[in-house]
Amino acid sequence: MIDDRPVLDDHLHLDPDNNRGIDAVRDFARVGGTHLLVVNKPSWHLGVEAETGADFREVFERTIDIVEAASSELEGRAWPVLGVHPGLITRLVDERDFSPDEARDLMQAGIDVAAEYVEAGDALALKSGRPHYEVDDDVWAASNAVMRRAFDHGADLECAVQLHAEASEDMTEVANWAEAAGMEPHRVVKHYASGRLEGPTPSVMSDKERLETAAERGEPFLMETDYIDDPDRPGAVLGPKTVPRRVRWLLENGYDEAVEIAHVETPKAVYGIDTEATLE
Repeated sequence: MIDDRPVLDDHLHLDPDNNRGIDAVRDFARVGGTHLLVVNKPSWHLGVEAETGADFREVFERTIDIVEAASSELEGRAWPVLGVHPGLITRLVDERDFSPDEARDLMQAGIDVAAEYVEAGDALALKSGRPHYEVDDDVWAASNAVMRRAFDHGADLECAVQLHAEASEDMTEVANWAEAAGMEPHRVVKHYASGRLEGPTPSVMSDKERLETAAERGEPFLMETDYIDDPDRPGAVLGPKTVPRRVRWLLENGYDEAVEIAHVETPKAVYGIDTEATLE
């Protein structure tokens, strides 16, 4: 903890096999981190080349297992966020000869399976989105259809949906799609966000400039590293110690209210979790 405060990293990955895994969690905890939302790694990074929705279960089960191990290292706890990485559609279409519609159907089936874990209480939220790079119109349409399936489940289960998507400061249209499905739009979370975003709740990458922008706005936001725990890319994105260190920096610069928003108020509003009550 930092000054008896909860400290949540809203989006990071842990590899159950090949890299730092629980050692990364210990680093996070050692500098004051208390809570984690652990997103399953892309299925193919765990050696799963899915043919059916059921094939994603191995990815989800292994993620749940490492999240349980992570919780034992924290003063708070960790929760799994499960879903299908939107980049899978490119792998399916370009490398495995799926049509965009076939890829859409497989990815929607994977989202359906992830939703089963949320319904059972074994996962907190869903992950979906669309490519953050240029794709053909039919791939874009298929990706949006996958994302909207996640919103359907978000509405039915009253859970949040984290999105991996293109860089933008205005995703009002996407939030409107979620609302049309029956979701509360603030429960749509844009991962890897800048400090300013219209529509979904921003999960802000924890560099100082983005965080200062978010803190000055006074709007709901979350903090993340997108730590990828990839042995082939050890310096990619941000390390697991970053969020606690940025919390200290925010407090030193008078942004106490922003810390409360990011680590207590917004997690409660978006995910229904109480980061204070779950501290030891």
